[in-house]
Amino acid sequence: MSDYVYMLESHLSPDQNRVVEEVQQAAAQANVNLFLTGGAMRDMLAGLRIRDLDFVVEGPALKVAKAICETGAQMVSSDEARKSAELLFGGGVTAQIAMSRQEKYARTGGKPQISQATIQEDLRGRDFTCNAIALSLNKASKGLLLDPMNGLADIERRELRSISPYGFYDDPSRLLRLIRFRVRLEFTIEERTQMQVANAREAEVEKLIPPRVLADELKRISMEDNPSAILTALEEAGLLALFSPALTGPKLNLTGIQRFEKNSRLLPDDAPSRTARFGPFLYALTEKLSVKEKQSLVKGLEMTKAELEPWQKLEARAKKLETSLRAARVKKASHVYQIMTAAAPDEILFQLYHSTFKPVQERMRNYYQKYLPLLQEITPEEWATIEGKPGTPKYNKARDSFIAIRLDRKPKKPPVPEAVPPAPPAPPPSSWTTPETAIARRGRQG
Repeated sequence: MSDYVYMLESHLSPDQNRVVEEVQQAAAQANVNLFLTGGAMRDMLAGLRIRDLDFVVEGPALKVAKAICETGAQMVSSDEARKSAELLFGGGVTAQIAMSRQEKYARTGGKPQISQATIQEDLRGRDFTCNAIALSLNKASKGLLLDPMNGLADIERRELRSISPYGFYDDPSRLLRLIRFRVRLEFTIEERTQMQVANAREAEVEKLIPPRVLADELKRISMEDNPSAILTALEEAGLLALFSPALTGPKLNLTGIQRFEKNSRLLPDDAPSRTARFGPFLYALTEKLSVKEKQSLVKGLEMTKAELEPWQKLEARAKKLETSLRAARVKKASHVYQIMTAAAPDEILFQLYHSTFKPVQERMRNYYQKYLPLLQEITPEEWATIEGKPGTPKYNKARDSFIAIRLDRKPKKPPVPEAVPPAPPAPPPSSWTTPETAIARRGRQG
């Protein structure tokens, strides 16, 4: 086994490792070559946590994706043109499976002509060198690192370098992606790439970014750890107005976005929780905009009904959560746990941001900061004492009872140490001089 395979397995969570094995098996059964690429390789080589798994197949990627879905994964979305699919696995692991391809652009910002290609051709057609690295997961070459654009050296230098001098003309949205990566990775931008950005901006190619691409990029920003820093960087670069001219100056709610991202850190760092951020993020982002300005943003980004509902109906849905947490019957930790476990992540995020009731805020924070950590201390042996077969109503009822007892029991008070009587004072040393001995000495001397 190569060092890179060992490095990969060390960086992945147990759930992610299982997904890699599952995709490898599906690719082997389909008799196609499989590679791990993109952000997963970049983050691994940079020593960062791997968020999502990006697989490339030299062949029918959608066929492989559909085969994997038959074993339990869920297909979140698919792109027939690029022959790619987003899958959600157990444990909240997300993965993209895509066909190795070439994209040729007839005009700036236009739709590319897509054709099947080798993995080497695929890597040479990507945006930045740090994203153009692949690891073979095939039996004959497992662990072989493919790095045709020398991206590994750029990662070691912590530098973002564009692959093609025409990259920003072909796909102007790379201007936005470059800033997002610069902020997230804390990389610098290579000097020649800076010149390419300046030339592209002089040609105003950013105006050719399609509305739907802008909407997708805004969604990606909402899932970042520090969206406020990305929005600030976009405003400084004069690119934030692409999303909406209203999102500039005093109407950019950076204080609210900073509060939103602080609250987001309370929730689990998994794909479902990150995806749920979009609605609360839009609420905070547009909080200072008028109704007309919000409508203009929606129209300008060509947002779909499916994207709008989690945002526009969020306040009404989340109101039920606040009402439940304020109820007089909620007196025990187990009551809060039951309510919070059933709540949707975006509703929780909204109330963490919006609710002005102190008990509601305290109960939500206690759930993440006290109750969940307490349950994580339960050993496998203790869980095994629950009666019934996992998944059955009997087991679920017994499990709920077990959790309630654990959360509601009072912590044991530490034993009070017995009082120790003070030690008697030590006799004065012989070298000490008391008034009596001093008088006696003077008498002897006289």
